[in-house]
Amino acid sequence: MNPKITDWRGKRVWLLGASSGIGAALARLLLVHGARVALSARDANRLMSVAGGAEHALLLPCDASDESNLRTVWESLLAAWGGVDVAIYVAGDYLPMHAWELDTGKARRMIDINFTGAVLFASCVVPQLLHQSSGQIAFVASVAGYRGLPKSLIYGPTKAALINFAESLYLDLEAKGIGVRVINPGFVATPLTAQNDFAMPALLTPEQAAQATLEGFSGSAFEIDYPKRFTRVMKLLSKLPYRLYFPLVRRLTGA
Repeated sequence: MNPKITDWRGKRVWLLGASSGIGAALARLLLVHGARVALSARDANRLMSVAGGAEHALLLPCDASDESNLRTVWESLLAAWGGVDVAIYVAGDYLPMHAWELDTGKARRMIDINFTGAVLFASCVVPQLLHQSSGQIAFVASVAGYRGLPKSLIYGPTKAALINFAESLYLDLEAKGIGVRVINPGFVATPLTAQNDFAMPALLTPEQAAQATLEGFSGSAFEIDYPKRFTRVMKLLSKLPYRLYFPLVRRLTGA
């Protein structure tokens, strides 16, 4: 079971992917709740805008897919704070893609940001959490990782890999007192989902997603998923045998 967090005042939180979408909304909400927040993403100007001059914000621009850059930023964070209480990997990339549109360059970028970057993030954070004998690490994945979906040729597999990675981390670290969470949102209105040309059921704002994330941390569950009215349907679909799943998903999505 994960440690519950109901009071964020003074908590040291590192957000990688804090310049837009869920990450930016989460950074603002955590600052309102009194957390000390380290904001990381590639665009320093957008990080400044998100932080809004908050006293407890620490701006650490970096590229999640650049191991050397990421480790340098991590060392800077350790020098400033001595450790972290919660580290959340929010960075992500999305490009709708069919099989006949497969582009290896674009695919590689999604893999690097959505999965490889998360592994690099964990390789920085986990040793420190073990040294502290406390703290939590979390990853924003997606319900798209539950099972194969149309136009999700690369994005879905990267999120499935991230979910599996988080599960394995939990099995290793839970007994050592380290919290591990996976955050699986449904559709959230961000610049990435704005690329979709189909109706997105139960669409949330980034602010609603951020609030749901913090509510999830107030419990002890491994998975934080929202909105429930949508994720329950996706979970049910994921349990179906292929002979039922494929025709039903084609019918529901028009694929």
